[in-house]
Amino acid sequence: MRRSLLAAFVFLLVLARADAGQAAERMTVLLDWFVNPDHATLIVARDGGFFERHGLEVELIAPADPNDPPKLVAAGKADLAVSYQPQLHMQVAAGLPLLRVGTLVATPLNSLVVLRDGPIQGLADLKGRKIGFSIGGFEETLLQTMLGGAGVALDEVELVNVNFSLSPALIAGQVDAVIGAFRNFELNQMDIVGRPGRAFYPEEEGVPPYDELVLVAKADTLDRAKLARFLLALEEATTFLLNHPQSAWALFIASDKALDDELNRRAWTDTLPRFALRPAALDQGRYARFATFMAENGMIGEAGTVADYAIDVNAD
Repeated sequence: MRRSLLAAFVFLLVLARADAGQAAERMTVLLDWFVNPDHATLIVARDGGFFERHGLEVELIAPADPNDPPKLVAAGKADLAVSYQPQLHMQVAAGLPLLRVGTLVATPLNSLVVLRDGPIQGLADLKGRKIGFSIGGFEETLLQTMLGGAGVALDEVELVNVNFSLSPALIAGQVDAVIGAFRNFELNQMDIVGRPGRAFYPEEEGVPPYDELVLVAKADTLDRAKLARFLLALEEATTFLLNHPQSAWALFIASDKALDDELNRRAWTDTLPRFALRPAALDQGRYARFATFMAENGMIGEAGTVADYAIDVNAD
C-alpha cells in the first residue's frame, strides 16, 4: 500500500511540474458547503497537481453562507461557484447572469427518506403524515410530483421545517419522512447510528433526471479557453480518482484530517459512481426537459432555451 501510494504521488508530482515554466493563472472557486466527498474531484485536481499542470492556481473556498456563492460569482467576486441545477434555473429566471459551464455530480442526490423499520412502506403511506424539509420551494415541487404519482396531494401531508436537522428529526420521530436528504450522506449517517433508512428517489418517481452539483460562471465575462483548461484538469482528476480511489482518498483526507471519519469514508464510496466523467459535456435535451418541468410546476416563468443557462465551453 505504501509503495502504491508513493508511486501515485510521484506520478502526480511529475504531472504537476510538466508546465512549470509557465506562470499559473489564479482562479477562485466558491464551494456550496463545507468540504465533503461531493467535492472530491476538485480537491484531487488541486492537491494532485492537475490544475497546476494546466497552468492554473485554484483556490477553493467554503462559504460562510451557502446561499452566497452564485450571487458572488454573478457580482464578479469569484470565477466559479459550485451550485445545483434546480437552483440555477431559478437564479437565471430571477435575473442573475449565470451559466452552467461544468458538472461535478451528474445525478440527483436528493431523496425522500423514511425509517426502514417504520410504518412507511410506500409513498401512498405518507398521506396524513409529517414530512420534514430544510429549504422550501424546489423541495415542495419534488414532493408534489413524487406524492402525486402515488395519489397523495401535497395538502394531504403536513410539512415541517426541521432546518438542516433532517436525519435527527426523522430518527427522533418528529416527522415520518424527510425530503432533501442526500442519499450519499443521510442514509449513511442513519446506518452508522443504527437507525437505517429507506430512500425514495425523485428520478424514479416522475421527476426528470438532473445534475445535482454544477459549476456556474458569470455569463458576460466568460474566459472559455481558461475554463476549458480548468475542466480538462478536472476530467483528468476524475479519471485518476476512479482508477486509484485509495490514493485519491489519501489526497482528500490530507487536505483536512477531520475528513477522515466513518461518515466521509462511506459517503466517498457512494459518491464515486456519480461524478461526471466528462465535466464539460452538456446534455442539451436533458437540460431542456428539466427546464420544462420547472416551468410547468411554477418554479420559473418559462423554460427558455438551454443557451440561457448552460453552455459547453468546448463547443464552437
